[in-house]
Amino acid sequence: MSGYPIAIIGGTGVGQFDLDAPPETTLLSTPFGEAKFQTGLLRGKPVVFLARHGAGHKVPPHRIAYRANIAALVKLGVRAVLATTAVGGLRLDLRPGDLVLLDDLIDFTRDRTHKTFFEGEGGEVVHTDFTQPYSEPLRQAVRAAADSLSIDLHGTGTYLCNDGPRYETAAEVRLFAQWGADVVGMTGVPEAILAREAGLHYAGISLITNPGAGLSPHPLTHQEVEETMRKSGPRLRELLTETVVRLDPGQLPPIGPGVSLPGF
Repeated sequence: MSGYPIAIIGGTGVGQFDLDAPPETTLLSTPFGEAKFQTGLLRGKPVVFLARHGAGHKVPPHRIAYRANIAALVKLGVRAVLATTAVGGLRLDLRPGDLVLLDDLIDFTRDRTHKTFFEGEGGEVVHTDFTQPYSEPLRQAVRAAADSLSIDLHGTGTYLCNDGPRYETAAEVRLFAQWGADVVGMTGVPEAILAREAGLHYAGISLITNPGAGLSPHPLTHQEVEETMRKSGPRLRELLTETVVRLDPGQLPPIGPGVSLPGF
């Protein structure tokens, strides 16, 4: 199974794209578990669609099979990944509905295991360069798409990944902002790490769904997140679609060490 060089990993509320034909749903077994995804044509381009939380948002952030998902994308021949995340804003100028094109991240996850393909169990130890965690060629493609559509886009942003599934405390939000983080979420790690290890170009686009704890006059709720995504989802899908149309994965340079998955 191959021939799908572009993947879209959708977070909370991204919704369905206007495909050329109904998509095909597939369950693929990997050495790290099963991955469920859809394949289809978007403006004539073959694309993989992966709902990170599963159908109906049933899988919490700390239970997502990140390695299985990325391994499946490798098997499908993916070269470029456009990943969306619903996040809280850590700055007062970042408002619900704003889009942020990520350029850096902070890994604050403490309880997650299997954050690498290179476990060192009978294989080589690999230390992957992560100076720029997001692919600059993909970031340029997203910026060009946003400009062509006149979509407002914050061109840089540092994403801090927390374990979840709870939201952050007000003190944590103040600390994360002092560290230089702009947004906080629960799913960007280890996904971005695994994508780089696997040799995939990966871009992260965050949608601000709420102010961080302590910056909002009321308690945070998942309903608030879903409502913002419902309102802003069409604009995000439009941006992703235009990026896919403009993207030529065959022109992307090699990135990351790449992984060898025996028997897969």
